[in-house]
Amino acid sequence: MTQPPPPGNWPPPRPVGPPPMPAPLGQRPPQGPPPVPYGAPPQGPPPPHYGQYGPPPPPGPVMPPPHPTWGAPPGGYAPYPAMPPRRRNNGPIVALILGGVVVLGLGAVGVFAATLNNKVKDTGYSNYTTHSPTFTPPTTSDAKPSTTTPSRTSAPRAPSTQPAPVGPKAVYALADHPFLRPNFGANTVAGCPLPAMDYSPAGQDRFLRAALPCIESMWKPALQAANLPYQPVDLHIVTETLQYPCGTVRPDSTARYCQGGIYWTANAYAAERNPNNPNHPGKYLGQLAHEYGHHIQWLTGMLKASDRAQYDAGGWDTPKGLDLNRRMELQATCFGGMTLAPLSHGAVPMDVIRVGLSDAGNRGDYDIYPTKDHGTPQNNAAWVDRGYRSNKASECNTWAADPGSVS
Repeated sequence: MTQPPPPGNWPPPRPVGPPPMPAPLGQRPPQGPPPVPYGAPPQGPPPPHYGQYGPPPPPGPVMPPPHPTWGAPPGGYAPYPAMPPRRRNNGPIVALILGGVVVLGLGAVGVFAATLNNKVKDTGYSNYTTHSPTFTPPTTSDAKPSTTTPSRTSAPRAPSTQPAPVGPKAVYALADHPFLRPNFGANTVAGCPLPAMDYSPAGQDRFLRAALPCIESMWKPALQAANLPYQPVDLHIVTETLQYPCGTVRPDSTARYCQGGIYWTANAYAAERNPNNPNHPGKYLGQLAHEYGHHIQWLTGMLKASDRAQYDAGGWDTPKGLDLNRRMELQATCFGGMTLAPLSHGAVPMDVIRVGLSDAGNRGDYDIYPTKDHGTPQNNAAWVDRGYRSNKASECNTWAADPGSVS
């Protein structure tokens, strides 16, 4: 049974879980030796699992955004109704006429009383009552306009208005989300110059910030073509325990995504001493692509829809909630593969691409990890490969995938 929403509103957003964990020391999938260091000439064939990788075909043209069905927006708000002109006071004229004809004292007193009465009714605008404008459809007529002084209850008629255009909005759906169609993919970029890698926090910051504009330029056209909102992601380098909108992030954990921001734990990645996840620029680019995959989910509305579905399932740590979490994480991995696809057309060296792919395929829910919330390494490898080879959002529809491929 679907749970009702909690009192007040939906629960605050959970931090999107860390990327899949790296392979533990001594446990390594049979995917060949680690790639050669960045920038060094190739020394033998690439890892067997990715030896067949070459640049995938470029994506097809992104469909143009749908033409709006509304007309031109109104030219502006109608002006607030003007106050009616003040009535003319004829009391003094009447007094002069009566004074010339009637010379008796009683007549003068009567004229004064009449004049005073008129002045009380029209003393400035102290008795003017404001009113809401009346929007009545205008009528056409060939008759000359009336010269009668307008009454106090009349108001100018405002022109008819049309509804304002509806801008891009997130769609809170999963398997049937409109973004998960074959015509949406990451666009090719001409180049993406990256600085020499320095594994200090400052060096990682420079490298990631150089890569992000390339990634943004690849995804922005697809989101706009789907009439979905777009905004650049914020990058935060975390070197100490930090409170952020989704809770707490520690510097020894892997990166987090939360509400438009990537919280990158630089020292945790530099400290990985596993031959499956070597200190190589490809690892950093691949994990940045995974986190940006969560940004795509957030912009499109799929991340919020997933949170709501987990809430309805009784929580993210229930069997159904964990299934949804794996689908969400594996989709981010698939989107990460899509991000690497356009970069393989000469924008960055191919050894960087290969390491990014192999690193993603070496992360996941190994047996020693108790919580199964990111998918097996085999499934992570399959989904990053699928995104890389297809560069189609429709191929990353983990929400509709069979349970075995998202275990």
